Amino acid sequence: MGKIVTAAEAAARIADGAVVTVSSSSALGCPDAVLAAIGARFDAEGHPRNLTTLHPIAAGDMYGVKGIDHIAKDGLLSRILGGSYPSGPSSLEMPEIWKMIVEDRVLAYNVPSGIMFDMHRDVAARRPGVLTRVGLDTFVDPIRQGCAMNAAAAAHPIVHRHDFAGETWLHFPNIVPDVAIIRATTADEHGNLTYEHEGAYLGGLDQAIAARNHRGLVIAQVKRVTAAGSLRPHDVHVPGHLVDLIVVAPDQRQTTETDYDPAISGEIMRPWDSFTLAEHGVEKVIARRAAMELRRGQTANLGFGISAMVPRILLEAGHPQAVTWAIEQGAVGGMPLTGFAFGCASNAHAFVPSPNQFSYFQGGGFDMSFLSFLEVDRQGNVNVSKLGKKPYLTAGCGGFVDITANARKIVFSGFFEAAAEFDLAPDGLRITKPGKFTKMVNEVEHVTFSGRRAVETGQDVLYITERCVIRLTPEGLVATEIMPGIDPARDIAAASQGRVTVAENATTMPLSLLSEDPMELAL
Repeated sequence: MGKIVTAAEAAARIADGAVVTVSSSSALGCPDAVLAAIGARFDAEGHPRNLTTLHPIAAGDMYGVKGIDHIAKDGLLSRILGGSYPSGPSSLEMPEIWKMIVEDRVLAYNVPSGIMFDMHRDVAARRPGVLTRVGLDTFVDPIRQGCAMNAAAAAHPIVHRHDFAGETWLHFPNIVPDVAIIRATTADEHGNLTYEHEGAYLGGLDQAIAARNHRGLVIAQVKRVTAAGSLRPHDVHVPGHLVDLIVVAPDQRQTTETDYDPAISGEIMRPWDSFTLAEHGVEKVIARRAAMELRRGQTANLGFGISAMVPRILLEAGHPQAVTWAIEQGAVGGMPLTGFAFGCASNAHAFVPSPNQFSYFQGGGFDMSFLSFLEVDRQGNVNVSKLGKKPYLTAGCGGFVDITANARKIVFSGFFEAAAEFDLAPDGLRITKPGKFTKMVNEVEHVTFSGRRAVETGQDVLYITERCVIRLTPEGLVATEIMPGIDPARDIAAASQGRVTVAENATTMPLSLLSEDPMELAL
């Protein structure tokens, strides 16, 4: 029982100046009790100080699991690298970590999640850092922001451009973790970890190996402890020789606002008719048109926003298992969940560790990706990672850059204008009030996806809106399909200030998209 300690005792083992890597995806897999203990120790003792923290996916959320906000304190946190950050609506208070970022009180970087997992693997194997082409010509590239989220970070670059074998590559030098904080469901007395109540493995194994290979400390937060030798070896995902300390937190949540749902962890299978269908409305119309791009037997990646509705379109049409969904947290197959449970899936076929899932994504092994956009510019660049006026409305890039780097086909979904009002009728969609501004801009605030690079590499890129389907071409954005009820000249060309042109042979989108009845899909 020597490995079992309190959260406070685990926090006491973290030295000033340590590099701490944390496994989490919002509340999914978040070791919140340990993070809270670190913050409490700093409040009481002024230590640990000047930590660097690594978060391949965000730690905590804005809905009850504080995560990174426990340690977002001046003097405690000096540098943070995150694939994503807690995000939420403007009606909620800005998280403490975002206050530190926008006030330049911490060196903050947004590094694609897959690259962050690569960094751990290369550190573990003592290779000379990550060499990748993921992120070229995006905000990740030093020719733009080089991942920096504020001026403090920009003064201390973490990525550089290099020529190698006749091509341009991005190099991320190693950042060696001194401490890894991971989470599982059950630990035995030797520290062997199983994940039977978790909705994903995430990257805890890779993070533990990275710390252990450099004589670092590995802390595991779990729900419960069992006797040594009582765990089935095939169920152990992180072996005990990698774990130094075990912190028991019996009330740890499975994910945001979910204490425990056995369908999320694959322990039961839900009947297909138990899932809620997408509510009829304009967003559903967009998701329906996106679903028309799919063919039976394909594998598709899925992102947050309107795109997350696409599996429900297939469900309503009677094809819940026609396509295999793969999401970055690691679930493969089944029904990806929406809302607070996004990142999990019920009825999954398998759970793949996130680092392996990202290797699959970065190499473009899947058939297509369904993602959303905040804004698109005339070159086809997409921004999902930065909103200068309200930064915490977006979580950052997450796995978006890794997924889009080599994807064969990408279907972006979103509204053509912000806050426009519509009359949705069976015979057409009509705009009753123009939006506040177009999302088809001259130049995006942040390049999360490079349209220029997509054209160079021959990627098939569509932008589906309530008004039209837009295709990325060498000449720019071209509307090739028009929604019934939409005036192409007024509602597309003029509304976009000429940034979207209308093809002379543009076709009409099917009226079945607008019906309240289930739509037939030819998969």
